[in-house]
Amino acid sequence: MLLSLDIRDMLIIDRLSLEFEPGLNVLTGETGAGKSILLDALGFVLGWRGRAELVRAGAERGEVVAAFDLPADHGAFAVLEEAGFEADGELILRRVNYPDGRKQAYVNDRRASGEVLRALSDTLVELHGQHDDRGLLNARGHRALLDVFAQVDLSAIRTAWRYLSDTRKALSAAEDRLAAAKAEEDFLRHAVEELDALDPKPGQEAELDAQRRLMQAGERIREDISKALQAMGPNGAEGQLGDATRWLDGIADKAEGQLDEGLSALERTLTELGEATQSVETCLSALSFDPRELEAVEEHLFALRGLARKHNVLADDLAAFAEDLRARLAAIDGGAAEISGLRAEADAAATEYQAQAQKLRKIRSTAAARLDKAMAKELAPLKMERAVFATELAEDAAGPDGIDSVAFTVATNPGAPSGPLNKIASGGELSRFLLALKVCLTGGAKGITMIFDEIDRGVGGATADAVGRRLAALADGSQVLVVTHSPQVAALGDHHWRVEKQVRGDQTFSTVVPLDETARVDEIARMVSGDKITEAARAAAQALLEGSAA
Repeated sequence: MLLSLDIRDMLIIDRLSLEFEPGLNVLTGETGAGKSILLDALGFVLGWRGRAELVRAGAERGEVVAAFDLPADHGAFAVLEEAGFEADGELILRRVNYPDGRKQAYVNDRRASGEVLRALSDTLVELHGQHDDRGLLNARGHRALLDVFAQVDLSAIRTAWRYLSDTRKALSAAEDRLAAAKAEEDFLRHAVEELDALDPKPGQEAELDAQRRLMQAGERIREDISKALQAMGPNGAEGQLGDATRWLDGIADKAEGQLDEGLSALERTLTELGEATQSVETCLSALSFDPRELEAVEEHLFALRGLARKHNVLADDLAAFAEDLRARLAAIDGGAAEISGLRAEADAAATEYQAQAQKLRKIRSTAAARLDKAMAKELAPLKMERAVFATELAEDAAGPDGIDSVAFTVATNPGAPSGPLNKIASGGELSRFLLALKVCLTGGAKGITMIFDEIDRGVGGATADAVGRRLAALADGSQVLVVTHSPQVAALGDHHWRVEKQVRGDQTFSTVVPLDETARVDEIARMVSGDKITEAARAAAQALLEGSAA
């Protein structure tokens, strides 16, 4: 419920504080007095898109504060929780507007975005009028309204739709993968055959390259190594050192120990020379190869590098690349089976979705008949007993909320063609259709403030009285704000405010005055007779007020 509305420096309002009550709250006043400004200010603090220039001329900024009292199960709490706000039973919205167009919004004194305000407004306030394109006149929302009337639980069909969508996406992706794989199947099989024949392994390129360089160098250095080995062997250094050792050893005992150290050094030299000779012999043996072996190594190395260039990968990555190609071939070989399984799954999901959609259609069809019957009952007291309201269901594209489109249509007279609400009904008729529809759709809904902006335009007399009584019934246990020019409607209000203009100095201001019983009689008398209030008008106003209490 809307508790209060504080407006500062907005349009022609300088300072205004209003406190609202449960029940039917009536705002009246002369045309141009500023009733629409109140709705503009409320829409502004709720984040609605409206007039661009709202700040009062000469003011540094404009500000609107709205306070709401929320029951424990109110839908606003879910919006607040999702947006990261905490709230108890009271919610305070504040929005500031600057002359340069900047806006700042606050929820319980914490900065908030316009999107948060608009999400909250959907749970807090409903605005209805002849130009209401956000609510009942918007055919795109009729299905949701019927579902609310039918108290439909959409969780089952939405789950079925998600499952169907997911399985179809998986099937489509598998078919695309298979088609792409088949388009390159010949390439894959040829490439895998080449790679399998070569059998590449990480590190193989470096190993083959080292072998090749060693073989190529072998022929150039083998001759020198052979010469060196010969110079080191029995016919070379080894033989000469051996002779020297034998000669010195034969005379060592006569040298009184003078040759012992030299003989030891020769023995060590002969040992190291033997090790050196063995190492050179090993090297020479390694350099002994068949020229055909070099050719084979080169062929293998060139083939490895050629495949790497062909597939634009490193030679060391060819083995992993081959595994990837084999996996893609396996996908082709197993793709048909996978697609068959996914297609069966998608068919089962479609069957389940259709079952849920048909179940939902039956619920909606039954609810549409109940709504049409309820509307006929509501239209009669509004002097439209000959009008026909129909809820039409038609086939629609499948989606998360089923396969039905819903449209509210009317025919104002028997035999007349039916059509959309805002195309067929005149201004006064449209107001009554909207009111009757709102009464039917609201049911026992609580916790939301309903605003009717001149919904009684174009009606008078007994019809206006009937409109007022439906508004009063709608306000029972709820809160309804109605902007009206009808004395019959105004007389049925639980609380009454008059919107009026005042001129102070050379500036015009709009203000709102709460009316006591005496002032209320005068205001309703003005609405009856115009600017000049007569005793007859007061008597008529008094009669209306007494009749409203009956």
